[in-house]
Amino acid sequence: MARDTVETHFTDAVAALQAAAPRDPDLPLPGGTPLTGRRFAELFDHQLGSRLLDIAARELRREEKGYYTIGSAGHESNAMVAAVLRDTDPALLHYRSGAFYLTRSADAGRLPDEGLRDVLLGLTASAEEPVAGGRHKVFGHPDLAVIPQTSTIASHLPRAVGVAFAVEQARKLGVPSRWPEDSVVVCSFGDASINHASALSGLNTAAYVAYQSLPMPILFVCEDNGIGISVRTPRGWVERAVPRGVEYFSADGDDPVAAYDAARAAAEYVRSRRAPALLHLKTVRLMGHAGSDVESSYRTRREVEADLARDPLVAGARLLVESGLAAPDDLLTRYEASRDHVIRMAMETARRPKLTSAAEVVAPLAPRRPADVAAAVTSAVAEPAARDHAFGRALPEDQGPLTLSQAINRTLADALAADRRLLVFGEDVARKGGVYGVTRGLQKRFGANQVFDTLLDEQSIFGLALGSGVSGLLPVPEIQYLAYLHNALDQIRGEAATLSYFSRGAYLNPMVVRVAGYAYQKGFGGHFHNDNSIAALRDIPGVVIASPSRPDDAAAMLRTCLAAARTDGSVCVYLEPIALYTTRDLFEDGDNGWLAPYTPPARWAEVHVPIGRARSYGDGRDLTIVTFGNGLRMSLRAAVRLTADGFGCRVLDLRWLSPLPTADLLSAAELTGKVLIADETRRSGGVSESIVAELLDAGFTGQIARVNSLDSFIPLGDAAGHVLLSEAEIEATARKMLG
Repeated sequence: MARDTVETHFTDAVAALQAAAPRDPDLPLPGGTPLTGRRFAELFDHQLGSRLLDIAARELRREEKGYYTIGSAGHESNAMVAAVLRDTDPALLHYRSGAFYLTRSADAGRLPDEGLRDVLLGLTASAEEPVAGGRHKVFGHPDLAVIPQTSTIASHLPRAVGVAFAVEQARKLGVPSRWPEDSVVVCSFGDASINHASALSGLNTAAYVAYQSLPMPILFVCEDNGIGISVRTPRGWVERAVPRGVEYFSADGDDPVAAYDAARAAAEYVRSRRAPALLHLKTVRLMGHAGSDVESSYRTRREVEADLARDPLVAGARLLVESGLAAPDDLLTRYEASRDHVIRMAMETARRPKLTSAAEVVAPLAPRRPADVAAAVTSAVAEPAARDHAFGRALPEDQGPLTLSQAINRTLADALAADRRLLVFGEDVARKGGVYGVTRGLQKRFGANQVFDTLLDEQSIFGLALGSGVSGLLPVPEIQYLAYLHNALDQIRGEAATLSYFSRGAYLNPMVVRVAGYAYQKGFGGHFHNDNSIAALRDIPGVVIASPSRPDDAAAMLRTCLAAARTDGSVCVYLEPIALYTTRDLFEDGDNGWLAPYTPPARWAEVHVPIGRARSYGDGRDLTIVTFGNGLRMSLRAAVRLTADGFGCRVLDLRWLSPLPTADLLSAAELTGKVLIADETRRSGGVSESIVAELLDAGFTGQIARVNSLDSFIPLGDAAGHVLLSEAEIEATARKMLG
């Protein structure tokens, strides 16, 4: 098999070394380090294994048995980071952290070949790979506290901060956590990624917490090879990018002892002080950016040779030889034997079973156990004394009919009283109770450990939720306006929705994201406070989107979302129509038709709303109006006028926008043969497009029409009425369909 310059340089450099007198391997290495020769020899083996995995990946590609991969060559000094941590410390790893993974695997008591085989199974997309099961090549394992990361940038940093937050939060709340209470969270990433918004968000949040003297036990590791694909990182930039409040440590990766000592000092700092630190590990990149990279197109020969001179594997071999721990010939013999062994393993894993069906591929995406969720709804009830304490003089079922916002508030209070693991947080949710008062009074009743404000950064809010969920807590973050969700959508798309899928359910990040949304809000202008676009959410596989309109549905659906998160690890987005928060009347002033009483816990089973079930109003046989959100109130009002004129109408409130209640939709459509879709989202990319597709795919042959908001941003004031769905449009189109 052909050998590239990296391999040739290593073997030539080792062959040129001069053997030294033998040394007791149990003594520390020179220089005042606690690192013994025996321990370093073990770490060198893991570094060598990581390098050979990259060589095996190259051979697999040549044989067309492997896939595009990003290797760890040049970054093997991250083995030192793993060596100074515990195998129970949660790790969120950079895609070049192969030596860390092999070290963690061995330190957890596994055989050397087990870690190698894990990675090789990922390289060959085998269904037997222990975490992603052939769905992606990731570093992760449920038994090693390594949470798989699928991002090739830094989108995992906010989650890592969230995990560190959750370690301390679980201890404060006195509830079980997935991690030991003195854990250190380690999060590695590349130098180019430090410029990404999610990296800045993660680092800033850690510094923000530390600035307030609050615990934040996270060790960031920037593996700095000086180049991002082909773009050079300015010298000194990583040091400048570290915010105040995050302690800075650094070491050269081609100095094994210095790398070990710096990693040890950084880890001890974080563990003892419960404060954030960043280890700047100066590495090199060997063998190109990735498997398909042609490095010569953007790097000079001199630049490549300069990196070869800093090869950490050569530096490790030199330390072993010059310390009298190994002879050059022995190292070369070991290299050749290990190389042959790893490549044989690679070719064998290429023959292991692959994913063979769509059902197998999507199985871990978003499991649904509706019976278990229903049971969880009725079991999540606080003890009577806890409910009495939470609600004071009047239980919510004794307070009379409630508005939408009041129903959400009381449901959250019931959930907080029943489960100490539940956290409600976001911008302004604590003392202020949110912009619209939906969470008013919750912090006073349940304390700042369960209900708290965050900094004004949606990526950080999601990061806290992602880290809390994967650690065993139940986060309920609030996003203040629907438009703000897009500031951090990749935290749902790339982090939340993928975790179960790429870990076969071994890691879950349950959450219920409350979002104040939709349009028709008076007094607030512009497209950021009035937004009617949810297309980007509906595109994400596995995410549950709840859209309650009425107070009784709001309470029941929120309980369902909490139960689904708790039971199935579901990622739920709960859309709250701002314009209906305080609405009281339906048809005329003073009718209180939009209020609803709060159902007592003994009857929660009776009013349970399963995910994907719609709600029907009326029994007309002439027309079905399909709608949701603000459209429900407008459609009901229009239907009453149509009924008064002799037309039989029924209104179907979808309630769930993902998954759509397809069975209920088809049943309601067939009852009338005519379907009018009243959709407050935009005509292009709106919900109505999917409703039409579902009807046609199911063979519906009746008449279909739709009315939508225009493809426009929402302007200020009365001008919004020209582009938003209106009650008049619903009624006019219905009359046209009815002749």
